[in-house]
Formats: sequence, C-alpha cells, structure tokens
Amino acid sequence: MAYVRKDAATLTAAEKRRFVNALLEVKRRGEYDQFVRTHIEYFSPDGEQGLRAAHMAPSFLPWHRRFLLEMEGALRRVDSSVTIPYWDWTRDRTTTSVPWTEDLLGGDGRRSDHRVTTGPFAHRQGHWTLKVNESDEEFLTRDLGHSRDPLDLPTKSELEWALADPAYDVAPWDSTVTRGFRNKLEGWGTGRGSASWYNHNRVHRWVGGVMLSGASVNDPVFWLHHAFIDLQWYRWQSRHRGARYLPETPPGSGDGQHGRIVARHQKLPPWDVTPDELEDVGRIYRYA
Repeated sequence: MAYVRKDAATLTAAEKRRFVNALLEVKRRGEYDQFVRTHIEYFSPDGEQGLRAAHMAPSFLPWHRRFLLEMEGALRRVDSSVTIPYWDWTRDRTTTSVPWTEDLLGGDGRRSDHRVTTGPFAHRQGHWTLKVNESDEEFLTRDLGHSRDPLDLPTKSELEWALADPAYDVAPWDSTVTRGFRNKLEGWGTGRGSASWYNHNRVHRWVGGVMLSGASVNDPVFWLHHAFIDLQWYRWQSRHRGARYLPETPPGSGDGQHGRIVARHQKLPPWDVTPDELEDVGRIYRYA
C-alpha cells in the first residue's frame, strides 16, 4: 500500500518528533554522510566533461526522486511511520514559519558565521557534526533570505510558469535551455543576481549556508525542499497527460550531448533504474 508524504505545515507534534529522531538515528549510524558523498559526486555542471545525472540535465527530476526514495527507505528502517514531508515555499515564506521552528529544523544561522544555534540539528546539541563537506565547517550553516543581498522565495506564479510548459525538456538538454518544464523548475537562468535563479535554485540560494554547495544534503531542509520539487513533477504529469520524460533516445555521436545525459530507457547512476521506471511512483507513495 502506498504511503503518504505530507505538507510539513500539517505535521503533528508527534510526527515532527518521529521524523527528526529518524534523521538523527540515520546520521548516528553513519548512513547520512553517504548521502552527502553521493550528492557531491554527482553534482556535475555543464562545464565539465562526462555524464551529468543529478543537475543541469533532464535526469534532475528522476535522479532526485530516487535519491529521496533511498533516504526515505533509510528513515523507514528506523521508524516505519516516517515519510519525508514537503516544504511549500510558495506559502511558508518567512524565516520563522515552517520548517524553521524549534521542533522541526531549527532556525536561521547567527549573523557572525551563519552557524545554526537552535533546533535539533544545531552543532551544540552534539548530534549533527558535518563530517563530509566542501568547507572546513563542522556545523550546520544557514543565511535565510540571503541577508547581504536579500532575495525572495519563488512565488506561486513563478512555479506556475514552469508547470504550464507542456514539454518535459528540450535540446541541448542543459542549463542554457529557456523552454521545457525541467529547467524552468530546476532554475538555471541567464540574467544576473536573483534573475539568474528560479524556483529550485532560488530556494537553495535563499536558505544559504551549506545549501549553496554540492554538500547541501547536510541541511535536512534539502529533503523537504526536494520533496516539494518532486511534488511539482507529480503535478506536471497529472496536468500534461501523456507527456513523458525526454529525451526518449540518446543524442547521436555527432551531438555535443552524446554520452553526457541520460535518455528515458538508460540506467540512471548510481542505481540500476531508468527514468522510465521512475515516472510512475503511485504504488510507492502519494502526496497529501
């Protein structure tokens, strides 16, 4: 039977506590740090050679869908009642709203060094030392709202702009495309400042701290953010019936993207699964 992912704003006190405790146990077991390593390994930008699986490519959505399922499996091995909640950043938009509460993810980082000092993931609690990072910091950092150069979270209309596009993705299948649902949601733009960050990317920018790096998984909000991103793919699929993951077939040998992206029926590393197999998850989970 499919389990349910809930809006973080609707969680009961007991549900929050069980989710937090499961995260802390996965961290204690050493499993959490492997998720950080995996995300760093597969964060390959356009400018590098070789396959891009997790970002700046069509497989951004199925890759993170499988990544979420892997984490959810780890959490549910600790507590079978736990699922990953989602953060609706089009509605909960302040630095004190869900999920930035003492009983869930804790709040903003302090001004001097952006260290998070509240909530269960604060370093001083002794349960959340960053062991895999792209900097020397061992403590969780945030800069909600990007204090030095403030920006806002994406709006409902900006999200609708992505959802309304009937094409999943378009050539050249990278961060430069201006059409297609995938990049409009992932959020690589061509302007400067906040104009160059849309939807998914702007949320990472808004949270700041470790969420700006390939080690963004170190902030548990990563999972709530990506559950909401996954929900948008779920909604896009419902709206555009029959629309599929693209490209269906790999780019040819003369194409600049040959060997650099995952086509619909190709294996999605590091797992033995294809985007095609991840398009329908209705038997695994649904959203409340």
